[in-house]
Amino acid sequence: MRSRKLIVLEANIDDMNPQWFEPLMERLFEAGALDVTLIPAIMKKSRPATIVQVLTEPKRRDQILKIIFEESTTLGIRSYAVERHELKRVVKKIQTEFGTVEVKIGRDGTGSIVNISPEYESCKLLAKKKKVPLKKIYQAALCSSNLDRSRS
Repeated sequence: MRSRKLIVLEANIDDMNPQWFEPLMERLFEAGALDVTLIPAIMKKSRPATIVQVLTEPKRRDQILKIIFEESTTLGIRSYAVERHELKRVVKKIQTEFGTVEVKIGRDGTGSIVNISPEYESCKLLAKKKKVPLKKIYQAALCSSNLDRSRS
């Protein structure tokens, strides 16, 4: 496990077309945002709003700020430092009954597997190709990963 010093940039937005959040998120991820979260909120005068929260490296701050101001209707953005604790991660291709799926494997400091997570895009592509529900691909990947835990 390791720790990283990161920053959070966030804005409360109560006057934006909801369809504009998708291009905002896309640009933020393209610019290197580690995580983008949209949180429903109720603001003053009971107005519904969305809190846009972005986790990023400090060196990307100015670029992320620029994107939020350009792509949203906010007039202000808060920022604060955070520390993120992370498992060591590796992406591995595994075989399932439907085909190959990428899974993310999280290990602790001793090398023991703590988490296994099928990659969404990999599962989505295979589900479309094989014409089966996404959840079947996801479940098959988890089962194959769990059977292979001792060999990972």
